[in-house]
Amino acid sequence: MKITEHIAQAQGETLFSFEVIPPVKGKSIQELYDNIDPLMEFNPPFIDVTTSREEYVYIDRNGLLDKKKTRMRPGTVGICASIQHKYQVDTVPHLLCGGFTKEETEYVLVDCHYLGIENVMALRGDAMKEEKYFKPTEGGHAYAKELVAQIRDLCGGKYLHETITAADAANFCIGVAGYPEKHLEAPSLQSDLKRLKEKVDAGADYVVTQMFFDNAKFFEFVEAAKDMGITIPIIPGIKPIAVKRHLQLLPQVFRIDIPQDLIDAVEDCANNKAVRQVGIEWAIQQSKELKDAGVPVLHYYSMGKSDNIKAIAGEVF
Repeated sequence: MKITEHIAQAQGETLFSFEVIPPVKGKSIQELYDNIDPLMEFNPPFIDVTTSREEYVYIDRNGLLDKKKTRMRPGTVGICASIQHKYQVDTVPHLLCGGFTKEETEYVLVDCHYLGIENVMALRGDAMKEEKYFKPTEGGHAYAKELVAQIRDLCGGKYLHETITAADAANFCIGVAGYPEKHLEAPSLQSDLKRLKEKVDAGADYVVTQMFFDNAKFFEFVEAAKDMGITIPIIPGIKPIAVKRHLQLLPQVFRIDIPQDLIDAVEDCANNKAVRQVGIEWAIQQSKELKDAGVPVLHYYSMGKSDNIKAIAGEVF
């Protein structure tokens, strides 16, 4: 079922969803199941599965370093299919511009259609670790709106090199990212909202936001998006702070602000166990306010661990 259909069927009730990261290659999928199992009591209608782009590794060949590309977390589509089969829940594989050609993207979409995966999240992706700025992959897309357009074209039978008429054509529900505090590369929030409107115009069906810790910024973002003519569902993304270094890491990586009250509470903690509890309590407060405001879904970034998400959901759902 499509994400938009889940939202419509809920008739105003806030749904619970979360995002998982594929295991590092060489590890068992059981580790992923062990983190999903505790969250299934909250009846998530869908689970997102991230995709990682390529990385460079250096192999020593008789004293000379050979630069090679690799993917540390492969198998997003396979994991999605496995989760759907095991838990009878919809999954949302993340598709990236960075690291993938248009042909590779088409192969992934065809596989998703064959496997009965009806939802995808279209993202530009980040720059590689060695790059200061994002550079499009040769033969790939430069912007998420182009990726959305390719997905929408394929749903209409327009493939890259041919047009196919089929009785069982793909009909993906497409999610895109939104940034309540603007994308780190955008010159202003207004310009970033224009980019979001372009993704919606290209065929996006719903928006999931980047994490934020101040609900006022989310509410302002939603109103600004409406003023821009964006009427599709906007789902808030929530990440609980778990360790002290998040105070420096999250603003640096995602260019987001952390409220001073939360900073003070974290800095007063004697250890990361106490920090984790502060993060849980803050996310509960956030979640309850957002739920009371009638958001369609509360989407949690679990980052491979589910104990804090379970504690939050237990108080909210």
